[in-house]
Amino acid sequence: MITLLLLFALFCKSTQYGNGQNNGVSHCGPQFLTADCTDHIIWLTWEDDSACPKVDLIYELVVLIMGEQVLNATVEVTRDQIGSTHSWNGTSDLELDCASVRLRSRYKNHKSPWIEVQTSLEDALIDINKNRTAVFPRDRLIEVGRNVTFCCILPAGHKFKKMYLQRNGYNMDPPYNITNQIYALTFHLNQASGDGGDNIICETDKVRSTNGASVYTGYPPGDKDLQCETRDLESVECHWNVGRKTQLSVRSATVYHLLGSQCQDGSKATCSQKVQVDVGERNWTLTAQNKLGRVELSDSADLTKRVHMHAPVRMKASTVNTRNVTLEWEWTVHQYNNLSITCQVNVSHSGTNTPCSHMENFGVGLDFAVLNDLIPDWNYTVRVRCGTTQHFWKWSEWTSVSFHTKGDVPDALDVWMQVKDSQTIITWKIPLANQSHGHIRDYVVTWARNTELPQNRTVPYCEHRHELNLDTTEEYIVTVTARNINGSSSPSTITIPSLNLVEEDKTEVKMINGSNGGFSLSWSASPTATCGYIVDWCPTIGDCSVEWLKVPPTETSASIFSKMFKDGVRYSLSVYACTQGAPVLLERREGYVREKGIPDGLFKTLKTKQWDSDVEVFWEPIDLRAQSAFIQGYVLYYDDNNTGFTVSTDYIKATSLRARNLNITSYKFTVKAKTAVGECGTGTIMVTLNTPTDKLIPLVIICLVTVFGLLSLITIICYRHWACIKHKVYPPIPKPVLLTDKWFTSPGENSCRPLVNDHHREENNTDVAEVHSNSYTHSTQKMPFVFLQTPTGYYNQPLKNGTPPPLTLPTTTFPSQPGLPSSPFRSTFPNPSYNLIMQNEDHQSNPKPELREDLVKSSSGYMPQTEEVTVNQTEVYPQSYMSCDPTYILLPQSPSK
Repeated sequence: MITLLLLFALFCKSTQYGNGQNNGVSHCGPQFLTADCTDHIIWLTWEDDSACPKVDLIYELVVLIMGEQVLNATVEVTRDQIGSTHSWNGTSDLELDCASVRLRSRYKNHKSPWIEVQTSLEDALIDINKNRTAVFPRDRLIEVGRNVTFCCILPAGHKFKKMYLQRNGYNMDPPYNITNQIYALTFHLNQASGDGGDNIICETDKVRSTNGASVYTGYPPGDKDLQCETRDLESVECHWNVGRKTQLSVRSATVYHLLGSQCQDGSKATCSQKVQVDVGERNWTLTAQNKLGRVELSDSADLTKRVHMHAPVRMKASTVNTRNVTLEWEWTVHQYNNLSITCQVNVSHSGTNTPCSHMENFGVGLDFAVLNDLIPDWNYTVRVRCGTTQHFWKWSEWTSVSFHTKGDVPDALDVWMQVKDSQTIITWKIPLANQSHGHIRDYVVTWARNTELPQNRTVPYCEHRHELNLDTTEEYIVTVTARNINGSSSPSTITIPSLNLVEEDKTEVKMINGSNGGFSLSWSASPTATCGYIVDWCPTIGDCSVEWLKVPPTETSASIFSKMFKDGVRYSLSVYACTQGAPVLLERREGYVREKGIPDGLFKTLKTKQWDSDVEVFWEPIDLRAQSAFIQGYVLYYDDNNTGFTVSTDYIKATSLRARNLNITSYKFTVKAKTAVGECGTGTIMVTLNTPTDKLIPLVIICLVTVFGLLSLITIICYRHWACIKHKVYPPIPKPVLLTDKWFTSPGENSCRPLVNDHHREENNTDVAEVHSNSYTHSTQKMPFVFLQTPTGYYNQPLKNGTPPPLTLPTTTFPSQPGLPSSPFRSTFPNPSYNLIMQNEDHQSNPKPELREDLVKSSSGYMPQTEEVTVNQTEVYPQSYMSCDPTYILLPQSPSK
């Protein structure tokens, strides 16, 4: 019984002790918690509460950034560690300067309250005590492309205003309120800041409290492509590509190590170390490191096969002649004298980097080279570099030297000719500096026919042509030489052909278009071109200095360019065959390098002419000097302010165009030339059309003036020659003369005697024919009296053959005339000129002839014939009789009283 009581008492005591211990643990928690961070690492330290019993405890911790958990951990503390200082560190991908840390202890089911502390709090207190904001992290190196959270701790009593990055181009989230005094802002740093860094500013409602922090963004090392070699066969030299710049050369420069030894010139991407160069491959390792990262490069190489020679030194031109030079140089590495070496030699003209010749020399320990085919009196620059012949790796650097060759006689001249009318111009190209081989003193021109002694002239060095007056019907041989201080050049010979104008005119001139600032010309091959072809050209209009190009006989095309070419200028191009004698003309072309629009005013004088309702516009032929392009035709535009019309022609020699069927109004005529660059050369004229009646007035005036002039001329001529005209047109009429006493006789019935002409009379006396009748019954028979009077003669002129028409005379009484024979009939008939009364023997006639009063005289006194008399007679002879038919002569009856 006593034993049970003792055991129960012991149990109770034990239970009481355990409960007391649990009560002690419940008061055991962390104290004096501190947090510090560097980049992405955070360090925590704390101590146990002094009342904490000696038990095994577990501490729980959480790291928060902007309220988000980024790290968590548990730390076990044994009873032996109770009372000592505890620590912990952790790493995060995020910046931990703005992190808050929470810590508590746990023993079985008992947990202490959380205690919380802010990182960088000690540094922040310095600014807060100065009444300024504190921004973290500060002076931090950040790799480009990361997100960084900056926090701003405000002094007591300050209100947050804004937080920002001074440089634009960054993405950022809105500020986040961690506590009333702590604000955070996250940036995405996608650009390198360089050594200058970027500033983050935090502002409050207090102006003087503004503060900030700097951050530096860049890259870790990006070196690559390590390559190692030897230059002196006693050390290794490695090179690599740096890659992109880290942008942190000042804040965190990259450090290089080769085979574990730091490189002195690592920033130059080269590093060397003394090594034993042996046959066989070996690994070479290089490391590059900065605060943002580290990279390791390696290369495997046999240095005996990677010999990169140094450049030759002390190179000079030891022997200089007119056309060859000897070069010599030395080596700084004695081992090169035992190597098989290949050297490249580049020769270029002084002042240019383009090599004019290239050569390679071989040899063991090679240290010289000979240059041939150089230009006399010329400056040269020579570069030399070398490498190993066996297991060639790289060329050495270039070594250069300059020299000047000795002078020589000039090269032969390039000679050509230009024939203008009776004058021949010998021209040659001025020798270039690499052809003269010294200063040209003068030129000598020699010419001769086959049968003459040669003549010569000396031409100054500044000229390159000479004019000769030669006989164009014969060939001449001309030679030209150039002279300098070293002597005369080889003679250049050209044969001047005899001028054949007929063949020149037969050569067809073709059109050619320019391209790319020149002419592309081709022609048919000629069997006579034994030494090639010559193409020459010059402007078509005006004086020109001919240029030419010589083409080998195997080619039949050429591209012609000249610095003298101008746009809008027509050029004449000729192709000649080069022969052993005189050159032979093959083709001729004309064209423009580039056609230009012809300026307005091409048509100097426009004239018009109206043809009824048509108008023709004329212009003078276009001068070649005014043509800056090929004219392909003409266009005539005309309008009457309402409607426009067009007339055109493709005839390039046209000098007029006609507009048809126009209205009677005013027109504006515009003439343009058609070219490949468009219509140009505009000429304008205004014309008002006249109605057809408007032309009648001047036409009538012209006709009247013409008629008046002709009449005046005729009047003057007639006045001056009136006497002659009167005699020819109106000759004087002679008076009739009675030859016998009997004018009428009656040889027989119904018969008459012929008219008799006496040619023995005087000029003014004319025989009068006698008319006989055998009966007095003519009047009763009403037979006409017929008498012959020719238009060009008179009644008393000799009659010619003809059949006279009958003429009826009025019946009259003929009184007798004294001295005239009696008439067998008592009738009268009028004389066409005089009123001669013919009577019978019982009547007496008046002593004088009496004119008829009913006849009116003309102004000239001439009385026209009123009766037409015709005589029909086969032959008429002087002194012969003419038979008379009574039906042809009808005597009129006497009127009844």
